Amino acid sequence: MRATVGDKLVQHGRIVGQHDKIGEIVEVMGTNGNPPYRVRFQDGHEGVCSPGPDTEIRHRELEQPIGQ
Repeated sequence: MRATVGDKLVQHGRIVGQHDKIGEIVEVMGTNGNPPYRVRFQDGHEGVCSPGPDTEIRHRELEQPIGQ
């Protein structure tokens, strides 16, 4: 898993009814884009994450602007 600053980290809910948790990667602490990452989540919480199998990276250059 590789990421850059500005990419989105999505932690999928593991139980029925649990929503995905989405945050922006604000620092890549590993080498060559590898974890751990410092992530700022939508609720303002910031923490260090080493993503597991229930997590995906959405690269900012691949995201489509709304309406396009």
